[in-house]
Amino acid sequence: MATNPPAGAPSPDDIRAAQKVLTGVSRVTAMEGSRYLTQLVGAPVHFKCENLQRTGSFKVRGAYVRIAALSEEERTRGVVAASAGNHAQGVALAATLLGVRSTVFMPAGAPLPKVAATREYGAEVRTAGQVVDETLAAARAYAEATGAVFIHPFDHPDVVAGQGTIGLEILEQCPEVRTVVVGIGGGGLAAGVALAVKSLRPDVRVVGVQAAGAAAYPPSLAAGRPVALESVATMADGMKVGRPGEVPFRIIAELVDEVRTVSEDALSSALLLCLERAKLVVEPAGAAPVAALLTDPEAFEGPVVAVLSGGNVDPLVLQRTLQHGMAAAGRYLSLRVRLPDRPGVLARLLGELSEADANVLAVNHTRTDPRLGVSEAEVELHLETQGPRHCAAVAAGMRDAGYRILD
Repeated sequence: MATNPPAGAPSPDDIRAAQKVLTGVSRVTAMEGSRYLTQLVGAPVHFKCENLQRTGSFKVRGAYVRIAALSEEERTRGVVAASAGNHAQGVALAATLLGVRSTVFMPAGAPLPKVAATREYGAEVRTAGQVVDETLAAARAYAEATGAVFIHPFDHPDVVAGQGTIGLEILEQCPEVRTVVVGIGGGGLAAGVALAVKSLRPDVRVVGVQAAGAAAYPPSLAAGRPVALESVATMADGMKVGRPGEVPFRIIAELVDEVRTVSEDALSSALLLCLERAKLVVEPAGAAPVAALLTDPEAFEGPVVAVLSGGNVDPLVLQRTLQHGMAAAGRYLSLRVRLPDRPGVLARLLGELSEADANVLAVNHTRTDPRLGVSEAEVELHLETQGPRHCAAVAAGMRDAGYRILD
């Protein structure tokens, strides 16, 4: 039995119409299996790879559907948007494809590759605010002053309908699906996917995932209305939204079965897993569903489809996140060792670490410190290991060899 959409939400017919509008514009992205997560969850796990979508994220779907629905008079006034990057690129490309002038406001500190790509897709880029909510206010002010049509990143029925086409593709590509896991920022993606999936398969469980440092939906759902957070802090810039959208909130409140939160450690570990095991570049917000599976694998009935919403990540952020993920996975070991200050002692220590298969990343050798004796030296070591057990084995081996490891 199909589920009726909440008041003000797009209908299932709207989502099917959006799918036709997007024919030849957006890609039907791949569905890839994950052996590692399948073993962990105990049931098939698939990735819906929207990180391989045009512009590198799902956002082009909603942006194109929204702009395509504008009248000729509205198109002549141009469009304006606000985004940390993915919606910016989606609007820029969609507007260019439809012959519409676009202006995009981005927050200070937005990833430089996303800024550059937005310009390359044809938009005029302006900087305003520190978080998306402040940038949204600047874009709305510009719309009022110039007459440009404001294209909201998530709070509009047309945008939700466009994102909902992902849900239709999931059911077509994995008809046996039992659980869909999808990230939530403002809510447009989760709302669209839930509406599409529940309209055809109300038995499928839809789980939303937010970064713990930007989780506006749990308190909003508890209050029964959108509630603004006082602050947001997360590496997942696509989730830095302090208040749910009105349209997606109503849909998520009614149709999403559960909203979970994940830590920064879980996000970085998920990003690392996608890169190492699946050979997929995914941004932190896009890896949120994987983080939820890693955090509590027994909570999801399979087959599971995890939506990888985007892959636009600054290389410097990727480097830091991967390092964080390796540390969270127990693959870094940092320790301080007190040694006799004699020739050959440090070389012997490094040789023993090599025999233990620990890769030395950095060494800080201190010989002049008031805490040290006249014939002592201290070495700070940063090692790459194979995991927590290897870390413990390396440390135990050093102690057994007579080295003094400091707390």
